[in-house]
Amino acid sequence: MKKILFLLFYFSLETAFAQEKDSTMMRLGEITIMENRIGIPFSKVSRNISVISRKEIETTPARSIQEVLSFTPGVDVRQRGVSGVQANIGIRGGSFEQTLMLLNGIKLTDPQSGNHMMNIPVPLQSIQRIEVLKGPGSRIFGQNAYAGAINIITTLPETKSLQIQGFGGDFGMRGGHIITSLPIGQYRQTLSISHDASDGHQYNSDFKVTNVFYESGFELDERNEFSAMLGFTDREFGANGFYTDAFPDQWESVQTLLSSLSHTYNHNSLYIQTRAYWRRNIDEFRLRRNEPEFFTNNHVSDVLALEVNSSYTSDLGITGFGIEGRQESIDSNNLGQRAREFLGFFAEHRLELGEKADIRAGLYSNYYSEYGWRHFPGAEIGYQLNANNRLYSNFGISYRIPSYTELFYQDRSTTGNPDLLPEEASNFEIGWKLNKSRLRAEVVYFHRYTQNLIDYTRILSDEDPNPNFWTPGNVSEVTFRGIETAIKYAVNLGGTNAKLQEVSFSYNYINADLTQNEGVQSRFALNSLRNQFIAGIQAEFFQKAELTLKSRYIERIALDPYFLLDARIDYNRMKTFGLFLEVSNITNSDYIEAGFVQMPGRWVKAGISLNLF
Repeated sequence: MKKILFLLFYFSLETAFAQEKDSTMMRLGEITIMENRIGIPFSKVSRNISVISRKEIETTPARSIQEVLSFTPGVDVRQRGVSGVQANIGIRGGSFEQTLMLLNGIKLTDPQSGNHMMNIPVPLQSIQRIEVLKGPGSRIFGQNAYAGAINIITTLPETKSLQIQGFGGDFGMRGGHIITSLPIGQYRQTLSISHDASDGHQYNSDFKVTNVFYESGFELDERNEFSAMLGFTDREFGANGFYTDAFPDQWESVQTLLSSLSHTYNHNSLYIQTRAYWRRNIDEFRLRRNEPEFFTNNHVSDVLALEVNSSYTSDLGITGFGIEGRQESIDSNNLGQRAREFLGFFAEHRLELGEKADIRAGLYSNYYSEYGWRHFPGAEIGYQLNANNRLYSNFGISYRIPSYTELFYQDRSTTGNPDLLPEEASNFEIGWKLNKSRLRAEVVYFHRYTQNLIDYTRILSDEDPNPNFWTPGNVSEVTFRGIETAIKYAVNLGGTNAKLQEVSFSYNYINADLTQNEGVQSRFALNSLRNQFIAGIQAEFFQKAELTLKSRYIERIALDPYFLLDARIDYNRMKTFGLFLEVSNITNSDYIEAGFVQMPGRWVKAGISLNLF
């Protein structure tokens, strides 16, 4: 079946390129990539960035942000469960601790563990687009953007709207969402509520996920605008196999609150944005679901931050500068009561050299209460061969400090290491991108040399039937090299009754030269992607139905490879009344992405949508 699907995709692609290039496709060059200080049109960005549009979010066979990201080239999504219950996101061989998540530019860091990075209190249907920056982002966003960063963008509609959706499916899955927008004069506001639940695809894999998100904006005058966000997510789930296979009755409950307030001044050549935000995460984990007295961890973490980002445009180019201060704290029966402070300074400049070349360079300096001053320089250079072709290259230093879990966590199989040093890496990439009306393509080579990589290891001995504890330590040197390729083509082949709209394909290869001493076992470092193939087809029938077919082949360094095929059909997607049908894992593949969690086989979901106004 894999060969048949590959041949179908191949011949579709061949037919596509034989057609005349006279139709239209969304020009990503019109999109401005949001990087807090300097906004750059996509066509002039000298980085490898993937943009997931609103249409792609709506038509992808996915019920969560995590599942949407799993179809993004170069992104490794390792889910524990489905529908966004919990997932680890890695980029270019990086771990989940080395990827920074942002919501409208606000950093969603969690001092307890990167496992909570994806506790994002925004329903999938409220997201306008997702920007995935691959490679070092420390110069732009700070210390956690070690291997990459993912920025989730929402918007405030200027017209009234009300959208309702409900769905159900296999394994007792049910849920829905309500999204409404009600602008009043210069005051814009939107409220989103979603709920997903399931009885579970195996023993103790049930879950309930609720998201509430409110966003508002007020334009005081043509120069000043205020905005606010308030989000809350509540996740309760059976955690069979999440962290160990010795206790199938594991259970976890997580609540995350995010609030922010910002002011933007924009006049002539000067842009200044000031914002403050607070994120609280409450985590309760039980080793035995119905026996909390046996073993229970309770953690409450808080992040308080204030930042100013600005830019100034002159004849010499665009200068960006900013400052941020942040405090992270935790109150835990396992990790203790702890706090740390950060102070960071950003400075960068972008200069156009003639009509075809541009250069951007900058520095982020950060003071940590535990590690002192650190500096992250970086630079990018781009050359526009013509209107459609661009060459680029960049270099940067990335940095990550250990989480409190890595430093202090203790249980029956794991012991923390308070002597851990921060991770640091030097990164280089060179690439070519093509952006035409119907065709987009990109080829990138990257190289990341890492010092003090943090990984959990233990020593296995034939003489000792009980292996040593998993203990995090600093691996001295590791180099990741890789090639990323992607192509997307708007075919528009066919007639009124049936039309092949788009085909896409990507291949990514990663090589890691990490070697372990004999008798030493690694938990994370050798589980990164080696080969990743992603292919997709979009078709339209009778101008009312849309078919999206997505396939993935995933091979990690030390895990068995697997193949997945997913499909979604939308009927009247943009109309008042619509229907949709999703089928996941059509080939009924047997696979594990993270921990010891056996992922579900073939499963079906169906639902209705109402767009009332």
